[in-house]
Amino acid sequence: MQSTFSVYLQLGLEHILDLKGYDHILFVIALTTVYGFRQWRHLLILVTAFTIGHSITLALATLRLVEINSDLVEFLIPVTILITALINIGERLWDTRIPEGDVESQRSWQAKYVLALLFGLIHGLGFSNFLRAVLGGEQSLFLPLFSFNVGLEIGQLVILLGTLLTGTAAVLLTGISPRNWGFGVSAVVVVLTLTILF
Repeated sequence: MQSTFSVYLQLGLEHILDLKGYDHILFVIALTTVYGFRQWRHLLILVTAFTIGHSITLALATLRLVEINSDLVEFLIPVTILITALINIGERLWDTRIPEGDVESQRSWQAKYVLALLFGLIHGLGFSNFLRAVLGGEQSLFLPLFSFNVGLEIGQLVILLGTLLTGTAAVLLTGISPRNWGFGVSAVVVVLTLTILF
């Protein structure tokens, strides 16, 4: 028999990697597709900021300390994806990249961390609807919440790694520039997100 930890870890992993509910996958792709392996430290912080954000609201909403209309949450999740992809496109169109190590570069990354955290708060409300449905008669919520979040984080890292490997392979095999690859993927994300919204 599986332990509570492994059951909810698996649920978290399966939930974020579920292709039927691909909005969270799209968000992580949009968040990371314009970067490469060289920025791995920044990417880990970015994904972890998203995790911290959704962990907070996942816990609050699962414990029913915060309640927000689920239709509003389901609308806001694709809005976060759209904004993230549009930021990518804007940066690529106007080539606003700043050299690494520059003070402006640090400010730019810090702004992205904050945005990932804020958007994580919204996604956590979406995760809570699923988690509440599967909690059943659990006596304690701490272990299920913790292990579900660990599963989500592992899933996000899988998506991040897949995004980086796909981008690297596309650049090497087709000769497309990383800039154009990031632009193209972000444009596809925008189109897919608009189909969710409308």
